[in-house]
Amino acid sequence: MYDALLVLSFGGPEGPDDVMPFLENVTRGRAVPAARLEEVAQHYLHFGGVSPINAQNRALVAAIDDDLSAHGIELPVFWGNRHWSPYVGDAVREMADAGVRNALVFVTSAYASYSACRQYQDDLAAAAAGLGAAAPELHKLRHYFDHPGFIEPQRDAVRAALGEIDAGRRATTRLLFVAHSVPDAMAAAAGPHGGLYVAELEAASALVAAAAPDAEWRLAYCSRSGAPSVPWLEPDVNAVIRDLGAGDTTDVIVVPIGFVSDHIEVRWDLDVAAAATARTAGLAFRRTAPPAADPRFVAMVRELVRERLDHGAPRRALSGLGPSHDVCPAGCCRVPTR
Repeated sequence: MYDALLVLSFGGPEGPDDVMPFLENVTRGRAVPAARLEEVAQHYLHFGGVSPINAQNRALVAAIDDDLSAHGIELPVFWGNRHWSPYVGDAVREMADAGVRNALVFVTSAYASYSACRQYQDDLAAAAAGLGAAAPELHKLRHYFDHPGFIEPQRDAVRAALGEIDAGRRATTRLLFVAHSVPDAMAAAAGPHGGLYVAELEAASALVAAAAPDAEWRLAYCSRSGAPSVPWLEPDVNAVIRDLGAGDTTDVIVVPIGFVSDHIEVRWDLDVAAAATARTAGLAFRRTAPPAADPRFVAMVRELVRERLDHGAPRRALSGLGPSHDVCPAGCCRVPTR
């Protein structure tokens, strides 16, 4: 009943001239001050104005295409972004022109919340509305925050990072899981009954932390923006690192649990800003890689597709929260008040 797969992602600039238009796309309608946009633009320009996410998505799309074909699933794979080329509207138009009528959609965001799920659904609806009767049906695959293909590569990354630390310091090494902060109100509205964003992050963190059962771990947040008067999820990653530095911690392993692949929020907020905070605090700093480049993650996408092609297929999930729903319930991840 399905004849294509769309990989839907956030998008990112691919050169200095793209940076400000991209940021204006991201913040449109949110009244973000120009000074804040200029500040964030410098994070991108530090890396030549190029976000790593588009290159990583190209590699992911190619790997998914190869994996589906190798396992006898003949679905052409398309790619679209929310905030930069190739835009989701252009991708859906390309699918319609190719004769696609019913497509599955894999979103490079593993969690529930307005920005991580509902907003992507809105983007798909807007793209379809723009094509009218010619638009394909678009069905988003479920959340996968606790799927083995998301968890196991990160467990291995934690084990590898621990293996690089002198045995005498492992008892004073801490794991610090980091996700993108969102407004408290958005987090409270995540899921059909609210609060699911934090609950899923905590569940995923605990599953990955099982790879180092003797290490203490905490969940923190990065990339807070918006008006200071609006409460966002805390604690901030830098505050936690300073707190760890004031105790007996010698090493910190940062796991970007909220991210599927490297964004500027990973490369700048963690690799640059958080690493500098760790140096000041006297801590050795390591950051693990997100899972999207791992073959097990690619195989996970195939499994999620297989679930929808064959309703008898196993629906793997490692936590008590999963497997997630296929169709979002009414009122799920409500639109936040700006």
